[in-house]
Amino acid sequence: MHHVHHDLKVYGGIKLFAGTGSPELAQKIADYLGQPVSGREVIEFPNENLFVKLNGSVRGQDVYVIQTTSSPVHRNLMELLIMIQTLRLDSAARITAVVPYLCYGRSDKKDQPRVPITARLVADMLEVAGADRYMTLDPHAGQVQGFFSIPGDVLTASHLLVGHINRNMRQDMKDPVVVSVDLGFAKKGRNYAADMDMPIAFIEKRRHGNDANAEALTLIGDVKDRDVIIVDDEVDTGGSIAQAVNVVKNNGARNVYLAFVHAILSRNGAERLASLPIKHIITTDSAPLTPEKWKFLEGRITVLSVSELLGEVIKRAHEGRSVGEMFNE
Repeated sequence: MHHVHHDLKVYGGIKLFAGTGSPELAQKIADYLGQPVSGREVIEFPNENLFVKLNGSVRGQDVYVIQTTSSPVHRNLMELLIMIQTLRLDSAARITAVVPYLCYGRSDKKDQPRVPITARLVADMLEVAGADRYMTLDPHAGQVQGFFSIPGDVLTASHLLVGHINRNMRQDMKDPVVVSVDLGFAKKGRNYAADMDMPIAFIEKRRHGNDANAEALTLIGDVKDRDVIIVDDEVDTGGSIAQAVNVVKNNGARNVYLAFVHAILSRNGAERLASLPIKHIITTDSAPLTPEKWKFLEGRITVLSVSELLGEVIKRAHEGRSVGEMFNE
């Protein structure tokens, strides 16, 4: 009798659904959980309106919708919202939005007059659509968690990157030092440095205007004759990273490695990274890398999958077990 409490589930079984944003990642999560990705149709009408139809009932089930909101951002976001609402109307017991990369994460504050806080709007939209919970990885700003009124698991994939570097690359590095790409990332950068037991240096950067281009200025710390690991949460066009690489190289760095979670690589971002004097890139599959981007970086990039991390958190959320235990928290 004493085993009974393990079998008491508040919800029915796990049901996994996926949008079209990251089908490979969704399949890997499904494989980890030993569950199929449930059938659904996503149709785009000639007028660009989207239509979702589920192929089976989800009444009373514990549903997880896996959809990253990288490019095409608005298509992926609307697909996620419509899918959540479809599940809500079909009486799912609980709906969790699993969003490996959450769009609009940079629009998190009014840092000038007459601007929106779009990250808050996205959080509201997910709730209004009918999400009961959410999961995401490495949002650009921690305060995004405060924009949601529903509970969520805000995870980091940094330990995947750190583990890979410690296991496979560390022994070949000379006096390695972690470099935070700007002061905004300094706190998280310090966590990387602590987890790898390396010193840290910072790049001080000043932004001008609203475009994605910023001006990198000074390096705080020492990189001379040392191998450098430049860390960041996401790389978009690659402008900041390119400047960071040039700054550390000008300051006498030996080999330069890049480690970041979200490989957005908009426009010619992949091409830009490929042209830099870097030894290797370590990133994740939170946003899919298209074959065109892959072509530029092949042989110099390692893509670690976040599928086991997300799969394990889905499993624990379903069973009502602690997620913090996974990270000894």
